[in-house]
Amino acid sequence: MKKIVLLGGGYGGVLTAKKLAKKFKKNTEVEIQLIDRNPYHTLLTELHEVAANRTPEDAVKIDLKKIFANQKVDIVLDEIKNIDFEAKQLSSDTATYDYDYLVIGTGSKPTFFGIPGAEENTFTLWSHEDAVRLKKQIRNMFTEAARESDPIIRKTKLSFVVVGAGFTGVELIGEMAEYRDELCKEFYIDQQDVRLVVADMASKILPILPDKLIAKSEKYLRKIGVEIITNAKITGVDPAAVKLGDMEVAASTIVWTAGVEGSDIVGSLDVKQQGRKRIETNDKLQSLDHENVYVVGDNIFFIPEGETRPVPQMVENAEHAAPLIAHNIHADVMGTAKKSYKPAFHGTMVSIGSRYGVANVGLPNKMFMLTGFMAMLSKHFINLFYLSTVAGFNKVWSYMMHEFFHVENRRSFLGGHFSKRSPNFWIVPLRLFVGFMWFKEGWNKIGKIIEDPSRIFLIPPSPVTDATSAASEAVTNVAEVVDAQTAASAVASTGETLTALPVPGFITSIMNTFMDIFFYTSDGGYTVLAEIFQIAMVLAEITFGALLMLGLFTAFSSIATIGMGVMIWTSGMAPYEMLWYVSAAIATIGGSGSVFGLDYYVLPWLKKQWKRIPLVRRWYLFTD
Repeated sequence: MKKIVLLGGGYGGVLTAKKLAKKFKKNTEVEIQLIDRNPYHTLLTELHEVAANRTPEDAVKIDLKKIFANQKVDIVLDEIKNIDFEAKQLSSDTATYDYDYLVIGTGSKPTFFGIPGAEENTFTLWSHEDAVRLKKQIRNMFTEAARESDPIIRKTKLSFVVVGAGFTGVELIGEMAEYRDELCKEFYIDQQDVRLVVADMASKILPILPDKLIAKSEKYLRKIGVEIITNAKITGVDPAAVKLGDMEVAASTIVWTAGVEGSDIVGSLDVKQQGRKRIETNDKLQSLDHENVYVVGDNIFFIPEGETRPVPQMVENAEHAAPLIAHNIHADVMGTAKKSYKPAFHGTMVSIGSRYGVANVGLPNKMFMLTGFMAMLSKHFINLFYLSTVAGFNKVWSYMMHEFFHVENRRSFLGGHFSKRSPNFWIVPLRLFVGFMWFKEGWNKIGKIIEDPSRIFLIPPSPVTDATSAASEAVTNVAEVVDAQTAASAVASTGETLTALPVPGFITSIMNTFMDIFFYTSDGGYTVLAEIFQIAMVLAEITFGALLMLGLFTAFSSIATIGMGVMIWTSGMAPYEMLWYVSAAIATIGGSGSVFGLDYYVLPWLKKQWKRIPLVRRWYLFTD
């Protein structure tokens, strides 16, 4: 039995564990264990959204048990204090854990560079708890300032300084600017009374980006009322002020995002390290001191061949390292060849609030600079891709809800167009009416079906049928084709012609071929399949009409009626009234049965039963 232990449930640890679980899925002689002090995986790159009240507090957390449901990974909640490499053991205050292979992915923590008062007097943004604490602090300052009569104290409470103008600092100050607007409105405070500052010792913000994107970022920050201070040597931090060289900025809220170093446990390990507590590795991402110890994510210090700098401490590095480490451990267990780490990074993205961002993305030899909408689109796309690999549909769905559809105050790069909501009971009359119309149309036809199942009136005649018989059939069935589900044009007794919705020629050609194969006989008659199809369509009209009236499975029923409408249209037999049917069905998709309908009672029960199915949990095919 081989035991693989992963220390840390961050980006690198989670991705490596998932890759290992897949590789050793059928191997009963391998045990995989992931140890973390928290029962959840934190999306560290999205913490600024929680801190500035854009997304719910739990939006950046994913339950580890959900991630590894029905997978070969044992989750252990504990805080490891020491690693004995010789004994191959990890120990906490209460337990010890043996391992044959160890993957260290404990991540980083803020570093304060020994600046007096920095650690004691600042807030950080490196955990879920940090984000929640900072959100409460910002709101409390507005609450206190609204009641404060002393102008100096009030000004200090309404001053917010972010030290560090890298990705974390700029993303945070951008979100805080939007949060400021909301709080000013709530507490009747003039926006001009609030001071937002981002400061850095470097000569420019976001130094990893091209100068063109830096200039655009600075312009947008100033546009939203953020003061930028660069080339500022930070000499100290007091409880209500930060010293920037000869200048002192008074503020009750100072956030430190000026740099990171390896976690405490990594710093205490007796292994070769460089940089700020990063473990040196070889090209297989093994510790230089212990071949059975691998390093993932921010803890890696490795300079790829041909490069002069170590791999960056960002999520993409963890995404590249995880599958390689899983492969190399699997290769070691199975006695096959290992691979070398040759990462190819695809750029960086930074959001400045919810509506604007900049990105330098592409291939290693060809980068593209994006701003505004396209930059935010790329950021969300990358996030959705990562979430799909970690928690599948479940987390992708919840991410889309809080980023696009359930946002407040238009805080989305799509604005508020997709997030405006009205009570579902306003749609109930429409749901009942469109359901009744479909039901009535089906009910009017069912008698004809029972009387003569072979009589086809929902499918146009074969093109080989002579014009005389076609016209005769059209006149005979005129009463049947006038409704919204039947023929497009028929010669009525008055001589008038009903006009059908136009259908593109290529669709008509496809449908003619389809019907020639399945519905028409060689002599121009109808096949048995045509009879079955007609019966099914009529029953579908009755069934889905009834479901809509009852408010049961309304989303599925609405989509089904749209599908029926599209089928009728492609056959060339849809009158213009069909546009009304389809439009009404679209309007009733979004939960119209959850009010005065059976969906209110049935769907919660079904959802609970659905989540109990192992395969559903394994593939995250549910919503919370």
